[in-house]
Amino acid sequence: MKKLSIEEFGNLTASKEPVPGGGSVAAACGSLSGALAEMVANITIGKKKYIEVNDEMVDIAAKASELRKSLLEDIEKDSDAFNLVMKAFSMPKTTDKDKVLRSKAIQEGLKAASITPFEAAKKSLEVEKLAAVVVKKGNKNARTDGLVAVMLSRTAVLSACLNVKVNIDSIKDESFVKDMEEKISEVIKTALSIEAETLAAFNMLSV
Repeated sequence: MKKLSIEEFGNLTASKEPVPGGGSVAAACGSLSGALAEMVANITIGKKKYIEVNDEMVDIAAKASELRKSLLEDIEKDSDAFNLVMKAFSMPKTTDKDKVLRSKAIQEGLKAASITPFEAAKKSLEVEKLAAVVVKKGNKNARTDGLVAVMLSRTAVLSACLNVKVNIDSIKDESFVKDMEEKISEVIKTALSIEAETLAAFNMLSV
């Protein structure tokens, strides 16, 4: 999916096909946010006015690039995880053995479909942290782009975590569910805090 044009991806998302869905779109948002953060860093690098943060911007550009590319991969991974769950639900349930195998496959699929968006959420949070730095220290002419990156990555975090929540609601492994609930709670809290602090610092309204 990462090689589709924006129009093609939008058309596929809008179709009757179950994938790509919200999880894939969340990953796409995270990737686009990474691109914006990387761009702001790149147009800061080499400028005499920002010589003191040049090395930091080089590092940020490299990290943002890596996260951007990884989140692109997560677009496909999220769809694959969803398809795994759907495949499990389509398994036969005629005999008791069938039912046991089907139930096990569903639970394994749901765990995979929870872990995948959570990984995207964590990466998007890292993007948001980078975006917050370029807003503060990067080229002021691109500050708005950095702020959009902060807001977009926050959306990616919350959206990915929403997909985690939906899946863990059907998981029977209480230990796994508790662990994931604690993790997404912390990630969401951090993402919202970074956004609020960054927007407030520049007299922008928080969403």
